[in-house]
Amino acid sequence: MVKTILEIDGMTEKEKMLKGELYNADYDPELIAERTQAKDLCFELNNTTPSDLETRIDIIKKLLGKTGEEFHIESDFWCDYGYRIEIGENFYANHNVVMLDAGGITFGDNVFIAPQCGFHTSGHPIDAETRNTPLEYAKPIKVGDSVWFGAGVQVCPGVTIGSNVVIGAGSVVIEDIPSNCVAVGNPCRVVKEI
Repeated sequence: MVKTILEIDGMTEKEKMLKGELYNADYDPELIAERTQAKDLCFELNNTTPSDLETRIDIIKKLLGKTGEEFHIESDFWCDYGYRIEIGENFYANHNVVMLDAGGITFGDNVFIAPQCGFHTSGHPIDAETRNTPLEYAKPIKVGDSVWFGAGVQVCPGVTIGSNVVIGAGSVVIEDIPSNCVAVGNPCRVVKEI
């Protein structure tokens, strides 16, 4: 069955992932190697002393697809691929942030992320038979400028968040959030315009 999954449409699993189609990440050597490289860099970052800023910045620049000049990511930080993450200027991520970035995650300038947040571009089919295979999909997450995520926020696949937004602590963001607002809850909803 795995071989059949890998041969669908003559595309590689990475090509399917990048197109947002169902793909098999569990048995594709290229994707496994890329995830392993990213996990090794995350491990290295998470085990570098906080005072060794030069080494930490170097690791983050190797790991992520694009960075601004001014940024800071606290440990622990984990991601799947790294090169699918882009951060703008003046980016800050506090402790224990997870980014499952197969679908790509883009942050604008002046984004601040509190502890225990997750950005999850990967998802699994609703149909149990399909879900029980190793198939998954990945949809991009896009975040504008001047966005603050409170502690414990979870952002789901395919969500776009505008600029000048505050997402309240503990929120689960399953739909797009427009610019210039405060949004909170599970599911996350706009509660106030800014």
